[in-house]
Amino acid sequence: MDAFAAFERHINPGLAGLLRFTGLDKVESHAEGVYVWDTEGKRYLDFLGLYGTLSLGHRHPRVVEAVKRQLDRMPMSVRVLVSEPTARLAEKLAEITPGSLSISFFGNSGTEAVEAALKFARILSGKTEFITTQGAYHGKTMGALSVTPKSHYQDPVRPLVPGVKVVPFGDSEAIAEAITPETAAIILEPIQGEGGIRVPMQGYLCEVQAIARKHGVLLIADEIQTGLGRTGKMWAVEWEGVEPDILTSAKALGGGVMPISATVIRPEIGEIYKKEPLIHSTTFGGNPLAAAAALAAIEVTQELNLPERAQEMGRYLMGKLSGLHSAYPEFIEEVRGRGLMVGLEFTDADIGALVVSELASRGVLTAFGLNNPKVVRLEPPLIVEQEHIDACVEALEQSLEATKATLEGVL
Repeated sequence: MDAFAAFERHINPGLAGLLRFTGLDKVESHAEGVYVWDTEGKRYLDFLGLYGTLSLGHRHPRVVEAVKRQLDRMPMSVRVLVSEPTARLAEKLAEITPGSLSISFFGNSGTEAVEAALKFARILSGKTEFITTQGAYHGKTMGALSVTPKSHYQDPVRPLVPGVKVVPFGDSEAIAEAITPETAAIILEPIQGEGGIRVPMQGYLCEVQAIARKHGVLLIADEIQTGLGRTGKMWAVEWEGVEPDILTSAKALGGGVMPISATVIRPEIGEIYKKEPLIHSTTFGGNPLAAAAALAAIEVTQELNLPERAQEMGRYLMGKLSGLHSAYPEFIEEVRGRGLMVGLEFTDADIGALVVSELASRGVLTAFGLNNPKVVRLEPPLIVEQEHIDACVEALEQSLEATKATLEGVL
């Protein structure tokens, strides 16, 4: 079977065309640590990390073993009895999340976590409006898409959930001005991922928290891409000591082995369960296999002190990229990020696409932001070594030179 041809015919012909354009019209075979191999035997250095999911790299042995053990015991919960791994995971999340966050709803994906957060906020507050930010990405199901203000995704499925106001990211005064008596919650990413690795000015998150508390509005921190050590702290809100009312997590939570998400809420919000235990539920969310993977992932993250490692390796990567920024100012507009969540903003989206293609030809996987195609992001596993960073930067420099030659040939 030609897997790529089958993908093009039966899954997504448009995406197949994009993959072909960027030189990624290959079929993956296997993976280990920071590397992926295709079916032709070519090895790739994975500096995309499944959009921040693979904090532990591919197939971390501790996580794989935890899932295998649980598979031999009980893969799925019957739901009318309590799942021990799921209960342990909820207890662990209560220990490691900020402030009084202590009750978890488990889903399978980030967008499910956001859907739960929006529902909980409406139920608790009795209000219907939300404030989101320009460039935000919270998912593509109807509620999550309604707070993801990109017309490219929204317009084909309108009308969306009403009552959403959009303000500039990083502008706390705009948030204060947008609040009305019907505002249920503010939802934001501590660092925007798909928006182009946008890091707000220090103090912004604290200001937003103060505004939310002053007006009695809930604060939802979307840590789906930033959480579990990616930015150099276990949670990105910890850079400012912020304690949100609701926190969403996914991606890295499953250890790169199982899909799982969590919406973690304060006990006061959890009171809604006492009135209606089945107000929000799921068949597969937080199943024993996924919970076992998440528990192992958190344990490895803590034991290896991966948040601190992300800071250390992030500084090294940023230093190397700053050198390229100085050498290629006609291509690279800005280098920004925190920890191992790094973005290269190019002067033109087409230049970024050419660089992604050239990197793929040199065995390095990257991608651009869904909401900002000018930005190519680098989100390698937190277990990355300096030698891997050196190899990536060397390939990037070669790719910039090749792009320069291509453009000169066109002109």
